[in-house]
Amino acid sequence: MTMRRDTYLATPQTVPAKTWRLVDATDVSLGRLAVDVANVLMGKHRPEYTPHVDCGDYVVVINGNKVGLTGRKAEQSMKQRYTSHPGGLKEESYGSLRERKPEKLIEDAVRRMMPKNRLSRHMLTKLKVYPGSEHPHASQQPVKMEV
Repeated sequence: MTMRRDTYLATPQTVPAKTWRLVDATDVSLGRLAVDVANVLMGKHRPEYTPHVDCGDYVVVINGNKVGLTGRKAEQSMKQRYTSHPGGLKEESYGSLRERKPEKLIEDAVRRMMPKNRLSRHMLTKLKVYPGSEHPHASQQPVKMEV
């Protein structure tokens, strides 16, 4: 008797139904949160993971304004953007960005953990970040995920 040597590759039709995951970001390091969320969005937690197919689940992150920043990153790390005008470089510290727009801080960290292609941009639409503990996805019955 011989063993099969076929590699299983999922197709969009054979991927199981996507579930919803709920993550509480209170006092969780930003980088560790981003790694775990990116792995679930890509589907690396599933045995049928295939790199070129969206196998991941939806992720709802609550309490985004309470995410932890280790060391002095809140004061020293800067988020940069450019306004497309001469001299238009804008910088903002991670601490002030966490107070003003915590969802932007978490979405950017997760985006940088994903592959750089069109599929990852589609996967990022399954990430929902909310600054407080309230979210409108209770009807999807999200499963609590430990980080």
